[in-house]
Amino acid sequence: MKIHFIVHEVFEAPGTYWEWAKNRGHELSVTKLYEGDCLPKDSSIYDMLIIMGGPQSPTTKLSECPYFDALAEISLIQEFIKADKLIIGVCLGAQLLGEAYGATVEHSPEKEIGNFPISLTESGQADECLKAFGKSLTVGHWHGDMPGLIETSEVLAVSQGCPRQIVKYSSKHYAFQCHLEFSKPLIEALLAEEVDYNEKAKSHLYLQEANAMLGYDYTEMNHVLEQFLDALTG
Repeated sequence: MKIHFIVHEVFEAPGTYWEWAKNRGHELSVTKLYEGDCLPKDSSIYDMLIIMGGPQSPTTKLSECPYFDALAEISLIQEFIKADKLIIGVCLGAQLLGEAYGATVEHSPEKEIGNFPISLTESGQADECLKAFGKSLTVGHWHGDMPGLIETSEVLAVSQGCPRQIVKYSSKHYAFQCHLEFSKPLIEALLAEEVDYNEKAKSHLYLQEANAMLGYDYTEMNHVLEQFLDALTG
C-alpha cells in the first residue's frame, strides 16, 4: 500500500502513524509543508492519505502562513474522497477532512492539552475499526478547535472538554481530533513551542502540567492506534 503523509510542522510529527506504516511494509512518502514541499500533483498513485496536525486552522490565510494553503489541501483531500481512498485526519488534519466534506470547523468548548480519557458513543462502540478502544481510553490532546459535522457524519468518541474527538465521515474516512500517536519526544517538541506553558495550565481545566505529560507512558494508546490502523487497512 502506498501511503502519503502531509506534515505541517516539524513538531507535529506522525509518530506512531509513521512507525506503524513502516513496520507493516507499506510504501511511504511525505509532504513537509514547513520545508516548502509542494502537495502531490497526482493523487491517483496513492492508496491512503494521512494529514497531521499543526497550529494553523482551516481558516488560516496564506498571508498568515505562506506555506499552508488550506484551500489547496482541502481540494487534494476531496480528490481522495472522490476516489474512495483511505483518509485519516489528525487534529488540524481532522478539521481539514471535515471541511472537504463541507463541514465547517468550530471552536471546541474547552482547550485541551495533555492526556485525558475519551468515551466512545454507541456508534463508536459499534464501529468495527474501534474495537480495541473499549468504552473509554486515555489519549493525547493538543487542540482548541474541532471538526465540523454534516448530516451523514457520525461522532464516535467524545471527551469532557470536547464533543467531537473522533468523527467518521465514511467507512474509509476518519477524523481524529485526539492524538494517539504521541510519545515523550513528540511532547517535548510540542512543549518547546509553548511560552510559559505551566502558568497557562493553572488557568485552564484541561491543560495538564508539562511534567505529567513528559512522564506518561504512551504505550497503550500507541498500541490501540496500531490496532485501529490494522482494522482499517485489513
